[in-house]
Amino acid sequence: MQISTYDELDKNFFSKIEFESISSVNDIINAVRKDGDNAVRKYAKKFGDGDLSAFKLTEDEIKEAIKQVDEKTIETIKFAVKNVKEFAKAQLSSLKELEVEVNGNILGHKIIPIESVGCYIPGGNYPLPSSAIMTVVPAKVAGVKRVVAMSPKIQPVTVAAAYYAGADEIYRIGGVQAIAAMAYGTESIQKVNKIVGPGNKFVTSAKKQVYGECGIDFLAGPSEVLIIADETAKPEFVAADILAQCEHDKDARAFLICFSKEFAQKVDEKAKEYLKNLQTREIAEQSYNKSFAVVVRYLDEAVALSNKKAPEHLELCLENAENLINKFNNYGSLFIGNYSAEVFGDYVSGTNHTLPTNQVAKYSGGLSVFDYIKIQTYQIIREKSIKETAINASYLAEKEGLFAHKLAADVRLEKF
Repeated sequence: MQISTYDELDKNFFSKIEFESISSVNDIINAVRKDGDNAVRKYAKKFGDGDLSAFKLTEDEIKEAIKQVDEKTIETIKFAVKNVKEFAKAQLSSLKELEVEVNGNILGHKIIPIESVGCYIPGGNYPLPSSAIMTVVPAKVAGVKRVVAMSPKIQPVTVAAAYYAGADEIYRIGGVQAIAAMAYGTESIQKVNKIVGPGNKFVTSAKKQVYGECGIDFLAGPSEVLIIADETAKPEFVAADILAQCEHDKDARAFLICFSKEFAQKVDEKAKEYLKNLQTREIAEQSYNKSFAVVVRYLDEAVALSNKKAPEHLELCLENAENLINKFNNYGSLFIGNYSAEVFGDYVSGTNHTLPTNQVAKYSGGLSVFDYIKIQTYQIIREKSIKETAINASYLAEKEGLFAHKLAADVRLEKF
């Protein structure tokens, strides 16, 4: 981990990943659009999903997969599902359908679930049953009728998580071919209206390219955490939380902002001690060596760096952290206090772990039940108020030079 002062800050601290279209991704998408199941089968075999005769898991296959998962894991999955579901329900209840009278007319909005959603569940470096929970549960809470789960090299634990989360269909497909199949449909896979969930750079590029054919949640890059810590923080907690991000991927990043070089060195020493025996050391060490610690003089400097960085995960390991949260505006999810480890949000606390990276948090929040609904407006123009409404609409239409618009308003004025 590189340690520097605020004034010596490396420009790479704020570096962003450019999500360029990848030509090979475009080739796979076009092949799936043209050849459907045959193309999916071809690329599934090429990229390690095997020689697939059928993509969708049958009920018997799902039951058999669940039998292979130990009871403790099933209990933990159900615990996480319960908490994520409770929070999603509470979020949904904060939205209300609306109807008001404005200038004599009735205006309103309805809350309508998206009809079908595809949940991409990564499975490259590790099986990620938690991503099944985080993407499927809020969809079902929102009322989505058809929720599709797709994952490469799908493991029994991921099947179990998707099942208990409420997925209607589970497929053993991953990669670009899975994104393309969900976006365009094939002979055996019905297309969806929106695709959600994290993935590698190829999956992210595929989501970018199919956007417009269907909706997506957002383009997410490698995982990241920013920890702001003062003298009340515990170096061992901070070091562990840093490594928890670093082990995701060699391109993952951790950022520490603290108030003394001594503290940064203590964290660095502890992290290196943990790395010696860490089972995921090969990946975590690569990422850790490219991560940053910045020593600042004042809290305001820490706040400014954090708001500019807009991290995926922001941990405040600060004295009286609860009183400082309004200073921070840009983050995917906020973890307040020394015991609020990011890992709890990853798995079981109830908030969603599918979050914006790469400074997307400056304009978007993380995945939530709101991503699975549409707020759609309606209006009823009443006869008693049409005169004033139509006169003003006609005037603006004429100013814009849109005379059919003016006509549509004027013909409704004829009776007056």
